[in-house]
Amino acid sequence: MVTIGEHYKHFKGKEYLVIAVGKDSDTLEDVVVYQGQYNSKEFGDKPVWVRTLKDFISEKVFKDGSKVRRFMLIE
Repeated sequence: MVTIGEHYKHFKGKEYLVIAVGKDSDTLEDVVVYQGQYNSKEFGDKPVWVRTLKDFISEKVFKDGSKVRRFMLIE
């Protein structure tokens, strides 16, 4: 499960803060609202993103030939 107020690390290395869990208004699917903890020339200071909960917690990504979680809780 995802915890609001916790920091997660994306498999590509950037850190994000989960700010909410909500529902997609069309599909009613659970979504995670999360904020980048970085500055981006393209997206600005601390950009906010939305992704389905299913994708946020998925292990569907590959890094260095291994299947890994897309986001890992930073402890």
